Amino acid sequence: MIDRAGFMRASAGFGAGLILAFELPGCAKDADTARNVKEFVPNAWVRIAPDGTVTVVLSKSEMGQGVVMGLATIVAEELDAAIEHVRTEFAPAEPVYGDPGFGGDMVTGGSTSVSHSWSTLRKAGATARAMLVAAAAQQWKVDATSCTTRQSVIYHATSQRQASYGSVAEAAAGVPVPQSVPLKTTAQFSLIGKPRQRTDVPPKVNGTCQYGIDVRVPGMVYAAIARSPVFGGRVKHYDARNAKKISGVLQTVEVSNGVAVVAKNTWAAFQGRDALEIVWNEGQNATVSTDSLFAEAEHLARGRIGERLAASRGNPEAVSGTVIDAMYRGPFLAHATMEPMNATADVRDGRCTVWAPTQVQLRARALASKASGLPPEQCTIHTTFLGGGFGRRLEADYVQEAVEVSKAIGGPVKVMWSREDDTQHDFYRPMSVNTVRGVVAGGAIVALTHQVVSPSWLRRWFPAGMKNGVDVLDVLEVIDAPYAIPNFRATYIDHEHGIPVGSWRAPDANWNGFVTESFMDELAHAARADPLAFRLAHMEKSPRAAAVLRLAAEKAGWGQNQAGVAQGLAVTAWAGSFGAMVVDVSIEKKLPKVHRVVSAVDCGTVINPDIVVQQAQGATNFGLSAALTGKITLSKGRVEQSNFYDYTVLRLADAPAIEVHVVPSNETPTGIGEICTPPIAPAVGNALFALTGKRVRTLPFSDALV
Repeated sequence: MIDRAGFMRASAGFGAGLILAFELPGCAKDADTARNVKEFVPNAWVRIAPDGTVTVVLSKSEMGQGVVMGLATIVAEELDAAIEHVRTEFAPAEPVYGDPGFGGDMVTGGSTSVSHSWSTLRKAGATARAMLVAAAAQQWKVDATSCTTRQSVIYHATSQRQASYGSVAEAAAGVPVPQSVPLKTTAQFSLIGKPRQRTDVPPKVNGTCQYGIDVRVPGMVYAAIARSPVFGGRVKHYDARNAKKISGVLQTVEVSNGVAVVAKNTWAAFQGRDALEIVWNEGQNATVSTDSLFAEAEHLARGRIGERLAASRGNPEAVSGTVIDAMYRGPFLAHATMEPMNATADVRDGRCTVWAPTQVQLRARALASKASGLPPEQCTIHTTFLGGGFGRRLEADYVQEAVEVSKAIGGPVKVMWSREDDTQHDFYRPMSVNTVRGVVAGGAIVALTHQVVSPSWLRRWFPAGMKNGVDVLDVLEVIDAPYAIPNFRATYIDHEHGIPVGSWRAPDANWNGFVTESFMDELAHAARADPLAFRLAHMEKSPRAAAVLRLAAEKAGWGQNQAGVAQGLAVTAWAGSFGAMVVDVSIEKKLPKVHRVVSAVDCGTVINPDIVVQQAQGATNFGLSAALTGKITLSKGRVEQSNFYDYTVLRLADAPAIEVHVVPSNETPTGIGEICTPPIAPAVGNALFALTGKRVRTLPFSDALV
């Protein structure tokens, strides 16, 4: 039987061959290949071999967002390296690769890869270049400042000498590491800001890149785990006799999350798992339902039970005018990554080795250490490519499972999740209830209060993010919305209910943005004002946000509605970036049909404009998918959805035409992977109001409009 990689390699043979500019981590050419050459290693991020090959070490995971290309480009720019000489590899799970922006943790998330790596990688490249130049200058007995570099070559114009980086790499290793190096000005960039074909795409197409699901280890077996259908449930007892009758099943192992069936192949493992007879102690969540959870949240909201102050200015209760009150309800959402969760582990002989598609290498190592009983320094994490992340792989539960099974059987094992496992055992986008009250007078907002009732995933994941009992992410797009309102108060109620929640693309802003931008339209309607003009009138202190809003409106032809089609708009901020959207929407079969999305984004300095456009388009479709039909519901403590037929994602026929306009900027780079997820739902909702007069305050639209 041919596997995915084999099929892709075979099918690639029918077309023309591909020559790659980069060699990539996790691809066939360089996977775990021993290096037999002495390399120049000026820092943890760069290596240069005698043949001139430049290796850039990436502390960030590649899940389709383009960091392999983007981060390598930053180093190559300051190094003045020939881009075709650059290869990349994923960093090991070591503290030296920790991100100070995440407290020293290794994390790929929050659209921070470029912004958090910008300064470090520029200095790493510039330092390596300075040492190479110094080595050449010493050999030529000239002043280093008289030398120039270009395309991995050092030049001395006066003597007409030149040397490749590879030829002086060994000598450069003996040069003292400079403490300070000059960086290029924006005008000197030759790679940054230029479109360039993504080098991670061809190997993904021809099957040579290694995802977690592709890992093969000699002697490896496979496992599937039966987990409690109710969150928090535990095995009371089980009978494995029928499971062991399945051809290929080897044994069963009880682990912390349930019962693992170990087999010769994935199919046998899944079949054996389904044949288990398990009696569960379902625990306190056995009676939980979507209705009961929303009722709890609304009770907390109305009684202001456990309410904490998140932000305040002025006195919202002391002003008068036209008052608008509203309550918004947002559902749980699954991540639905294309590659289900999986990990391969090998625990034996005092070592624990893991291959995993993870966004959190150090956390994965810590869990591997805990599960194996070995010190962290005896645990190795090999990062593979990720078939989607969206925040789900900021958790490492699947790594812990694989290590537990491997330890129990004493050999290598791949633990595979099915699509049903992935859908029903996720760390979901939190459900939320938001109550908002606005006061409009003289055509302006004079007061606004916004209460968020939502469980805190940050309390568990990063406790330092809690400020006076407030989850600072749970109030994003509430306390940092770009509007100047003189009397304002935001509050937060932590609704802990036992259902696992976590980061979901543009965490919390993805829902709060819907509330804030929908309610801005409600207030504009109350003020009898144009939604665009109304927003701009309140954005005098947010010029960058106002600029993207104006640009999107201009490019979309705001106000030029067609028969049966209405426009809606929204503007949001995320990770230091600003994004605005205008959408054209009609109604087809009682559901919104989005024909066109025009976006404008400001993400500071752009590394590769093609990747910016791709990320904006992907984030838009991701957000639209959730807005149209996305929801996770519970009954008797069980998730009711299980696969793409009932947790539906956007189909090609429903995907709109998307235009992306990028604001030129020399500011420090900021995030692009998430900025276009929050505004799509409110833009569509606002267009629906313009079209039908009906205000949608509950998502998805498929529920709200039936």
